[in-house]
Amino acid sequence: MLQEESDLSLIIAQIVQKLKGSNLYAQLERQAWASLQRPEIKLESLKEDIKEYFKVSGWEKKLQNAVYSELNVFPLPSHPAAPPEHLKEPLVYMRKAQGSWEKRILKSLNSMCTELSIPLARKRPVGEQKELLNKWNEMGTDEPDLSLFRPVYAPKDFLEVLINLRNPNYENGDSLSFRTHLGLIQVPLKVKDIPELKECFAELGLNTGQLGIDDSTQVPPELFENEHVRIGQKVLAEQDSAAAQQYIRQGSPTALRAELWALILNISSQPEDILYYEQLKMNVIQHDLLVDSLIYKDVKLTASNDDYYFVFEDYLYQVLLCFSRDTSVLGHFAYNSASPPKSYIRGKLGLEEYAVFYPPNGVIPFHGFSMYVAPLCFLYHEPYKLYQIFREMYVRFFFRLHSISSHPSGIVSLCLLFETLLQTYLPQLFYHLREIGAQPLRISFKWMVRAFSGYLATDQLLLLWDRILGYNSLEILAVLAAAVFAFRAVNLMEVTSLAAAEAVLADLSTLKVMPLLQIFLFATVT
Repeated sequence: MLQEESDLSLIIAQIVQKLKGSNLYAQLERQAWASLQRPEIKLESLKEDIKEYFKVSGWEKKLQNAVYSELNVFPLPSHPAAPPEHLKEPLVYMRKAQGSWEKRILKSLNSMCTELSIPLARKRPVGEQKELLNKWNEMGTDEPDLSLFRPVYAPKDFLEVLINLRNPNYENGDSLSFRTHLGLIQVPLKVKDIPELKECFAELGLNTGQLGIDDSTQVPPELFENEHVRIGQKVLAEQDSAAAQQYIRQGSPTALRAELWALILNISSQPEDILYYEQLKMNVIQHDLLVDSLIYKDVKLTASNDDYYFVFEDYLYQVLLCFSRDTSVLGHFAYNSASPPKSYIRGKLGLEEYAVFYPPNGVIPFHGFSMYVAPLCFLYHEPYKLYQIFREMYVRFFFRLHSISSHPSGIVSLCLLFETLLQTYLPQLFYHLREIGAQPLRISFKWMVRAFSGYLATDQLLLLWDRILGYNSLEILAVLAAAVFAFRAVNLMEVTSLAAAEAVLADLSTLKVMPLLQIFLFATVT
């Protein structure tokens, strides 16, 4: 009991500290001062009157949403005596593996710098600045020569690192579990089984209405869809983040999705947010970074070749170039197992006072990174709003898909969950694929790293991301990956090679996400 109270006090202190540096805190302070002029505010009951004023004027709700947002993002408090790095990642071998992986990425980036004789950063000449400013909204028409640039790494390189991950406390002589022998991921982490997943994703049950199933043409809209839309409008009118998160577990109506996601992520575009985006834009105009070419290359290789997303090429450049300059993103490294790379001013290598984070946001893009932004372009048409939503989605969710950690939503746990589900509930299929050299994870890994972006049809992808936001968890990615294998199991049992298995699973664009998830979770024999 005392421990719980201590934890709660620690959480409250952390949230108060975080909010004190926010715009909301300054706005609340201004409102409190302004309210003193109001006739209903009495000196003898000042505290209660100001609280009541905040409640009536809607500021209390904004504060509640901000606190709820912090609770969703902030990690649970660790033991008071635990060192700060435990907040990033409690397991030492995971931290070491992440550190080694970061060194490999930096080596790749530095060797590219040396080979191409290109600086990490340079100030653009005035003429170049003007040219970029003039074509800011049509950067997709630009065709720079990127043939010498290569992605720093691709998902398959990252998978090899995860496959070689080992817990040193497990000696070779220890008796290994059945799972350890069969799966590619051989680290002992606790993952959920289907009964636990059923409990976690209870709202996806067969007896609960779902957008993605019950809004199909065979089901009259008056049975579910009309009522669900009406409730969604009420949730938006109340401006309650917690209610929106609960509501979206059953899917979001297309017309309400953009507003609901912004409410859950606690994003309300204020004039200062637009100004901040413009400042980031000017940073892009003034300075050229090596990572800019990596972003251009990635967009050209992925989104520009995608039937759904090629039209958003200009938006992707704008958002990703601004993102690379945004130092506020560095804040998420407090709870990310990764650390931002450092660069030193020429001739001052090793001197910390001459060190800067590079890129300024601390995130080096990899092959497919732009696909985290592309689906959001369907929802948000103002670049500054699109940018805010993507940044919040990244620091809440997407960073976990390319960093090594023991977090339940981290990519290591997702891989282990996927393999465990397949091996436990489809053992014949798992064993068959393993025997022919087509380990399932080698096929599904790229889906999970991209959160299925670029693989599912956009309407289905947005229904999936609804549930990621609704449950504040990425575990549903692993469940869907296993459900896809279950759906194609008959065909997969007939293949005799990895290439043939990949061919069976090459096109996911016709799949309906919600029926697959429901059948796998709630109609699987356990």
